[in-house]
Amino acid sequence: KEERIVVLETENAALHLKLAEYQGLAGRSTNEILQLYAAHGQQMKLQRSSVVTQLCGAVKKRLKQDLKSLRSFALELSKDFQRQSKTCLYQVLAAVQGIQLQNEAMQMFQIKAFDLEQSLQEVTERYEKEKQKRKALHNSLIELRGNIRVHCRIRPLLPFDDAEGLSVSQDRRRNFSEKVAYAADDETVLVKCSRPGHASLSKTFQFERVYNDLESQDAVFADVAPLLTSLLDGYNVCIMAYGQTGSGKTYTMLGPQLEGNLAFSIEEESELGIIPRATQEVFRLISEKPPGSYWVEVSVVEVYNNEIFDLLAKDSYGKVFGVKRDIVTTREGKSDVPLLTHETVENASEFLHLVNKGLQLRVTHPTLVHAHSSRSHLVVTLTITTVVFGDNFGTLWEDEQTSQRLNKEASCTFPQKMRDSKSTSSSRASSPVQLEATEKMKQVKTRLQLVDLAGSECVGMSGVTGAALRETSFINRSLSALADVLGAIAEQRAHIPYRNSKLTHLLQDSVGGDAKLLVMLCISPGQKYLTESMQSLGFGTRARQVQRGQVKKKNFPVLSKGK
Repeated sequence: KEERIVVLETENAALHLKLAEYQGLAGRSTNEILQLYAAHGQQMKLQRSSVVTQLCGAVKKRLKQDLKSLRSFALELSKDFQRQSKTCLYQVLAAVQGIQLQNEAMQMFQIKAFDLEQSLQEVTERYEKEKQKRKALHNSLIELRGNIRVHCRIRPLLPFDDAEGLSVSQDRRRNFSEKVAYAADDETVLVKCSRPGHASLSKTFQFERVYNDLESQDAVFADVAPLLTSLLDGYNVCIMAYGQTGSGKTYTMLGPQLEGNLAFSIEEESELGIIPRATQEVFRLISEKPPGSYWVEVSVVEVYNNEIFDLLAKDSYGKVFGVKRDIVTTREGKSDVPLLTHETVENASEFLHLVNKGLQLRVTHPTLVHAHSSRSHLVVTLTITTVVFGDNFGTLWEDEQTSQRLNKEASCTFPQKMRDSKSTSSSRASSPVQLEATEKMKQVKTRLQLVDLAGSECVGMSGVTGAALRETSFINRSLSALADVLGAIAEQRAHIPYRNSKLTHLLQDSVGGDAKLLVMLCISPGQKYLTESMQSLGFGTRARQVQRGQVKKKNFPVLSKGK
């Protein structure tokens, strides 16, 4: 064991020696390895630095190339920009020059336009003056010939202008609501006539004045007003509305008549018709004359079924009711209605009140054409009595001093109470006739007749039966008689058939040439009433051709100073 221990210790010592040797080798190897690592690191650094250097060289080279190309591109851009800027500058200069030229041209055009406007205005003024001269000459020619003035008014299309109530096809119903009558200008009516299977044909009608469907009541009355001046100058005047049922005659003459309310108010002046406007104008003209030298009486009659009814007659209790009157022809050949009621009025309000009373008695009846169709002819007559005195016969309207003297004499001769006490009188026993007490005083009467004729009707279209059918028959016969009278006057026949109808007998003086006569044609524009409209236009055309001779003026009689 000891020997074994010695052997082992010897081996252990030998192993320690080897271990020490191996440790020395390991240390040297570690140092070598570290040196190798250090050398490798240096080598890697050297390699990296060379790659970086190469990369830097390559980058620098590429940057130089890019910079060079950028410089060349920038130069090209700069040159292009300069070229474009020069081009734009030239364009701007050219545009400025063009604008300057255009401004100069615009100024020249404005100057020319201004000159043309002035020329147009001058030509328009000259045209209006020539038109007024032509109109004045035409009116003078009409007065010299005694022709009848004819105006035509076209109403707008209304809801009842379709074919409702008639058994017609849908296509014809659409055609019925088509507008066929137009105002080509202020003197011409254009009517498009068409029949199935035939080419359309246009016809024109010439009148003194034509009103389109947009013209107001003011425009209509503006052309009527000059006639009212003639009324105070000593001429009789008659204005009548003619046309078919529903064509706007009553609206033109009176204004809108609401259902169940026939009253019309002065406040609604824009809608008033010819009758209230004419009365206002007459009283306005009278107000400019010496007070007391004029007074106005009014009568209202209707011609119903060829009978004349006094719509202002009163019973014993003072209630107004229609009384049938007769019409006669006087020795002088004038028509007269004995016992006709004449009411004295002093202003337009009193007149409208009396006319409204008469309208409440006027006969109306609904038809398929018009819900409030007038079944009678309405004649409203204003009689203006002028007082003149012996020293001033023939020169009633002289200087202001003479007018004032006439005013004083008239006021003394006709006190207000006396005139008021004679407010109601007959045509034969009127207050002016009873007041002719002195030789120095004379009276001159002029009349303004305002006539709203009943409308002509087609029985098949209106759908009337029974009493209404009889009314239609009388209406159509009286209008036919009026056309016959005008035809006889136009042909200058020896006999004029005034007595064929109470209407023509009543209007004998006005139609026969004793008054300035204006016929206001009223027509419907729709295809549905084409036949009736053509008939009305034909009536107006024939009326224009009537030459009655110059209308006579109510001259004031001249007495000698010795007498």
